[in-house]
Amino acid sequence: MPPSYWSGRLPDFPWDALAPCAERARAHPGGIVDLSIGAPVDPTPPLIQRALADAANAPGYPTAAGIEAVREAAASWLAARHGVLGLGIDAVAPTIGSKELVAWLPLMLGIGPGDVVAVPRLAYPTYDVGVRLAGARMHAADDVAEFGAQAPRLIWVNSPSNPTGAVRPVRQLAGILAWARDHDAVVASDECYLDLGFEASPVSMLHPSVCGDTHANLLSLHSLSKRSNLAGYRAGFVAGDPSLVASIVTVRKHAGLLVPQPVQAAMIAAYGDETHVDEQHARYAARRARLRNALTQAGFRVDHSGAGLYLWVSRGEDCWTTTKALAELGILVAPGSFYGPDGAEHVRIGLTASDERIGAACERLTA
Repeated sequence: MPPSYWSGRLPDFPWDALAPCAERARAHPGGIVDLSIGAPVDPTPPLIQRALADAANAPGYPTAAGIEAVREAAASWLAARHGVLGLGIDAVAPTIGSKELVAWLPLMLGIGPGDVVAVPRLAYPTYDVGVRLAGARMHAADDVAEFGAQAPRLIWVNSPSNPTGAVRPVRQLAGILAWARDHDAVVASDECYLDLGFEASPVSMLHPSVCGDTHANLLSLHSLSKRSNLAGYRAGFVAGDPSLVASIVTVRKHAGLLVPQPVQAAMIAAYGDETHVDEQHARYAARRARLRNALTQAGFRVDHSGAGLYLWVSRGEDCWTTTKALAELGILVAPGSFYGPDGAEHVRIGLTASDERIGAACERLTA
């Protein structure tokens, strides 16, 4: 069999390297506490399940642009919850979760060989994958001062950050967007954790304090996976510059990237209700406080982590040393090196485990 075209062009899947630690953690007498990923474990809210079931009779094809009601629901949610003004339904399109758009956005924007894409210095690995799929070149930078001689056509921003939980200040976000507009570049703001502020209050880049009275050169990505426990539904959307959204919809139409109509119905229900979001936020806040206290007692330093679903922790040693030591306690975490060289002495610890499993982790850490 000839070698795959993508052999050597895509990175190794990071979590494959974690398999030996996972095996060790599973051998713990009390069972594994898997805090290595951000997969929700709490039930999907009943009103969302009902909306999905009620729309199950869907014999026709959905459209790439999405039904008008789902675009209205997303725009209304951004306005009511996050103060985003002037967003019309032509500036919103549903996506199959957010990861697929992260991976394909550079290609959808016409970025290719010779182009530069800026990604955060500590970043979700799929940003890198998207750059590689487009045949472009990645440049790690957190602010315009780090661009140097580079002139990125696409700039990724992730606030709150995965993995660190850091929240970018409004002034910095506005500066990045101003640079992009001056250089005819696009800013893609990954805001999947926007509803999960704890010690910090995240602001959407679509907010007037960041972008002024126009969404030009700006895209914002959103997901229902975390805020509504809908990871299995693959439900998200992109919003922002209407001309950029229209270009993305055109590509998605040709590629057959269509969000199923029952899922769109579930999205309308999810964005129309904030009670379940507040309840889930409270669950995560309680787990976060309990876990953070145990980690501090065990000698860990918690850095950033003002928002999002993770604690970014260190005890001043190589991340794999920490990961292996925690695996001996039956606790599986993600080494910080998965997210870039700057994470070499940190590990990412997720909050997405049941109360019972979080409790088990805390007992083991403080024993």
